[in-house]
Amino acid sequence: MAALDTLIHELDALQTEEERVFLWRNSSLLAAGYDLRNAFKLALRPEVDLHLAVRLGRAGCPPDTAARILL
Repeated sequence: MAALDTLIHELDALQTEEERVFLWRNSSLLAAGYDLRNAFKLALRPEVDLHLAVRLGRAGCPPDTAARILL
């Protein structure tokens, strides 16, 4: 729980909404099993459906394959 509190505090300290959205998307993708590189690339692209990215992983699609589909 302390890690979540730290993350929330760091998000609140950011200057722009765009930065907050990027960090939320990136952390969600990392939690869904994407590696650092793919999570970063996917999080930067707002046209990529984050919920679809997570669902692909839950359905058993390997993260590298899912990233290729989404990008």
